[in-house]
Amino acid sequence: MKYITRSLEKVVMEVTQEYPVVLVTGPRQVGKTTMLQKLMDGTGRGYVSLDDLTERDLAKRDPELFLQLHRPPVLIDEVQYAPELFPYIKLAVDREHQAGAFWLTGSQIFKLMRGVQESLAGRVAVLSMTTLSQAEADGAQTEPFLVELEALKRRAAGRLPADTHEIFERIYRGSMPAIVSGTASNSQIFYSSYLSTYIERDVRSLSESIDATKFIRFVTAVAARCSQMLNVAEIAQDADINQKQAKDWLGILETLGIVFYLHPYSNNLLKRLVKTPKLYFFDSGLVCYLTRWSSAETLEYGAMNGAILENYVVSEIAKTYLNCGKEPYLYYYRDKDAREIDIVLEYDGVLNPIEIKKTAAPGTELTRVFSLLDKASVPRGAGAIVCMKPQLSALDRENFIVPVWMI
Repeated sequence: MKYITRSLEKVVMEVTQEYPVVLVTGPRQVGKTTMLQKLMDGTGRGYVSLDDLTERDLAKRDPELFLQLHRPPVLIDEVQYAPELFPYIKLAVDREHQAGAFWLTGSQIFKLMRGVQESLAGRVAVLSMTTLSQAEADGAQTEPFLVELEALKRRAAGRLPADTHEIFERIYRGSMPAIVSGTASNSQIFYSSYLSTYIERDVRSLSESIDATKFIRFVTAVAARCSQMLNVAEIAQDADINQKQAKDWLGILETLGIVFYLHPYSNNLLKRLVKTPKLYFFDSGLVCYLTRWSSAETLEYGAMNGAILENYVVSEIAKTYLNCGKEPYLYYYRDKDAREIDIVLEYDGVLNPIEIKKTAAPGTELTRVFSLLDKASVPRGAGAIVCMKPQLSALDRENFIVPVWMI
């Protein structure tokens, strides 16, 4: 399998010099272990996986003995299966004061974080890993997406433009490392197996009584509403489950790093705003599989093309921050008159409004909604239309036209 260099590598090596514990969280099969094993090659760091039931049992029953057998520096894979380890890792860290002693991976983000916060506060660097970004797949340098001319020019440097059809090919194929690297040639077979593995291994560990058929129906109902304001009642109705169950299962999808939310931007000067978050998937290929698109071409001209394109752009912008070890401050704007801005990016005390459109020839009418942010207490900066235009351009000094392939 061809290894694709990950942007997070640099961040891992930096925090390893500063923190005794480095925790990389993210969904299964996004490349957490592959990246860390490559970074530890030739360093003498040990490795143990709690997917191994014998090792998991020992870690849960006798954490002290487990850590005597697997002395630091060590990589402990899928550590969420034995939260009993956390207090003993804390003791070892406080005793030895060794930077980079423990590398941990986990695929259950919030469940895992609770154990970390209780035991390892101040001792752990927590990094989020997602599916591959466009920049990683292109072999390009990653930096956080900024609506600023010099930053946008840097993003474009050395990368090959992609037309609308190529963009929808990327969206349809998805961004899992096995697919992008060519190890898995059929994305439909890959995602079918991926969902089965998830339900059997991770979903059941969070909710034992889960009905696999109903859960697939539920995830499909969620995927059909990507880039929309969250409507739990509709999802529950489509999946034939009650609303409490739908809320619990949405929590599972978020815990496992499958979905994330954009919350509406608001402050005390902006009135009459909606409160409901919008829902997105980190991987567009999984959305396309669940919503039964047979090819990139049918998706490009299909009824969901705008929603799935928006999902793709929002997730790609989020990845540019996560891959640099930063928190993305992304919101959306919508008021009671249904006037909406797809993304409000807050960075360095400025709000950047961003619209996403399938067009290759955007006009100034798309930027009119940006003035809605003028009433905010945070100043408004430059805006952007992210679209299918092949090259970086501008409508005026305050509004850039950004091709989707550049993100």
